[in-house]
Amino acid sequence: MNSREDHSRLIVDNPQWDAGRAAAESMEFLRDVVDGLSRRAKSLSCKHFYDAEGSRLFERIMRMPEYYPTRCETEILRAFRGDILSLMDGLPFNLVDLGAGDAAKTRILLEHFHRRGALLSYVPVDVSGDALARMAASVREELPGLTVHPLADEYFPALDRLNGSVPGRKLVLFLGSTIGNFEKREAAAFLKGLRDSLEPDDALLIGFDLRKEPGRVLRAYDDASGLTARFNLNLLERINRELEADFDPDGFVHHAVYDPEEGVARSYLVSRREQAVRIRKAGLTLVIGAWESIHTENAFKYAPEEIRRLAEAAGFVESAVFQDREGLFQDSFLTFSR
Repeated sequence: MNSREDHSRLIVDNPQWDAGRAAAESMEFLRDVVDGLSRRAKSLSCKHFYDAEGSRLFERIMRMPEYYPTRCETEILRAFRGDILSLMDGLPFNLVDLGAGDAAKTRILLEHFHRRGALLSYVPVDVSGDALARMAASVREELPGLTVHPLADEYFPALDRLNGSVPGRKLVLFLGSTIGNFEKREAAAFLKGLRDSLEPDDALLIGFDLRKEPGRVLRAYDDASGLTARFNLNLLERINRELEADFDPDGFVHHAVYDPEEGVARSYLVSRREQAVRIRKAGLTLVIGAWESIHTENAFKYAPEEIRRLAEAAGFVESAVFQDREGLFQDSFLTFSR
């Protein structure tokens, strides 16, 4: 076992490190909540959706008939895994999975690449050390002989640590439509940051939700069963649990809108009445007015030409484009511009 694998496993399995990470995340959560709810236009960051209950609810959302992105990207990866491998020019490479989660979609590529002897290693990156360790163990069991280096870290620090320490090229995955949660200028800065964190022979496979019929978009964020509403309201319940607050989730209604001109679905929690909410861990009481909104999520949709321009502005070339049969979702294969 080489020193890089030792180091990666230490980061995942070290309880003291995980405790420090948990404390830092708790403080960040508190700061973000206080900052967002103290503004005139109140907001909560969608990155805090995914506690244990939020993750469970989102897994159910991904199986809803209205929620097309997961189904469409799964179709893309199954249909084009051979093409994606061909784009790596037959040279062995490391597969780096940003925001790996349970790696459900990534396993489609992993199995195909590993069977053809294309992988030097699989490097899943996520901030949850415990979940990452469980997922890495299951991948090792499913694909014996595959070298797995799990990294519990943020995206850019993880990439910085990999450069120069893990030999060979990288194919970096940023699957799903997470890029859509950023405002357009933030998405451009993020993609430029990825470009600067990669090496010239690396490649990036990134997912984008495409512009489409507005009603179809809106149904994905406001389903008839109310599951998305429960997912949104769970953010208030998480604040209650972790920050000792007294939000009444029944006092809020989930509201989603889609702006086809800007190409963005926005989600809100709207207060049914004026209410005072205590957040004991912050020593704060705030008043939320009747029908005042809390913005919780953006989900930007892109036209193919917008994706190409975004990639080029960041210093990438869109070497290949993969879409599902209905043209609802796109994975772009990006390489360095020369």
